[in-house]
Amino acid sequence: MHDTLVTVVGNVATNVEYRETAGGGVARFRFAATTRRWDRERSVWTDGPTSFYTVSAWRQLGANLAASVTVGEPLVVHGRLRVREETTGDGQGQGQRRTFVDIDAVAVGHDLARGTAAFRRGGKRGPEQAMAGRSEPASAEDPRLVRS
Repeated sequence: MHDTLVTVVGNVATNVEYRETAGGGVARFRFAATTRRWDRERSVWTDGPTSFYTVSAWRQLGANLAASVTVGEPLVVHGRLRVREETTGDGQGQGQRRTFVDIDAVAVGHDLARGTAAFRRGGKRGPEQAMAGRSEPASAEDPRLVRS
């Protein structure tokens, strides 16, 4: 099978929901990516349309995501693109076809062009154990930050 791999840069739009399944733990969240372009006429950056994706991350990646990511944080998500269509069965738009775009994440990281992160190598543990070892983000006065 030929997978379509994509890399998307954007922001976490919803809380990460983590749950255990028969196939292992899975984390899911909505991800928003907005295109930006330079408007030469007005000499300003303008936002284009926002695309939303549902990101799923399985097993250890999912547990680490649930322990590391909160709403609004900038991420880079790399994974398999899946586009699916569903027909609505109830409500006002009954019988309408809707398109959903999902990403099965292979790798996820914070976008370091927009902030800093402190990586901690983890063992085989769930999100509750990972959260117990999570420290607050470094402040500008943090001596661990290297300044040039």
